[in-house]
Amino acid sequence: MDFHDLLMRYFGQSDIARLDPAALDAGIERIRVDFGLERDAGRRFGLWALLHMLGHAPDLAIAFKDQAERDAARNFMNMVDKLGEA
Repeated sequence: MDFHDLLMRYFGQSDIARLDPAALDAGIERIRVDFGLERDAGRRFGLWALLHMLGHAPDLAIAFKDQAERDAARNFMNMVDKLGEA
């Protein structure tokens, strides 16, 4: 999944900072719906990661039934946190 493509698909532009709150909320809701419907583990993880970066990711125990997927998500969260500290 390409980040730019995801932003275009769900928000209609790649600069989400320029979106009005209603458009941002609508895009996040579309991501959440697709996340709930997606069955491919990699695509699901990509959607979850985007939701996490937007501050709207579901809890790991709800999002991922597989322990390895939860661990990967935790690792992603830790990497993002470390980038924010730099």
